[in-house]
Amino acid sequence: MKNSITPSVPARGPADHEVRDQIVAAATEHFSRYGYEKTTVSDLAKAIGFSKAYIYKFFESKQAIGEMICANCLQEIEREVRTAVAEADLPPEKLRRVFKVFTEASLKLFFRDRKLYDIAASAATENWQAVQAYEARVRTLLREVLQEGRQSGDFERKTPLDETATAIYLVLRPYLNPLLLQYNRDTTDVAPAQLSSLVLRSLSP
Repeated sequence: MKNSITPSVPARGPADHEVRDQIVAAATEHFSRYGYEKTTVSDLAKAIGFSKAYIYKFFESKQAIGEMICANCLQEIEREVRTAVAEADLPPEKLRRVFKVFTEASLKLFFRDRKLYDIAASAATENWQAVQAYEARVRTLLREVLQEGRQSGDFERKTPLDETATAIYLVLRPYLNPLLLQYNRDTTDVAPAQLSSLVLRSLSP
């Protein structure tokens, strides 16, 4: 199963430029303290010690900086999930871990810092590219687990693979999307196990 996560947010200048990393790190700290919506690029430039024009050499807008921060956060979640999935031997257990770890990692990341949550909320509300790419990779991971389960005989093969992956993604989505997750926090203790059990019963050959 693939473990690589490809960055999906375009930025200006050299891709590996250390200044970009410095800007992103400083912006993450600044947004964490003052909030994303209330911060302008001018505020950020003053806090970082760079000119506004210099920041624009690397990012075309505040949203572009937010997208990079959001992408980093989402990739952190995905790495945690893929590690947990890779450590499971059987496809049914892999699917259970997808539900369990996505929920746990999303809760931990989105709600440990309410200011950074603003970025995730903006990203979800405006359907940023980083969110679209993340959701596409989640569906890819689900297809990989489903395909492995079909090959092992654990899962049924009649339903089209993409249709099945999309349906499972829709079941999982309330625990992936930060806007939806905040309204489902009271069910996160039991939902991953209950929903994954329901999905697994529907996948029985």
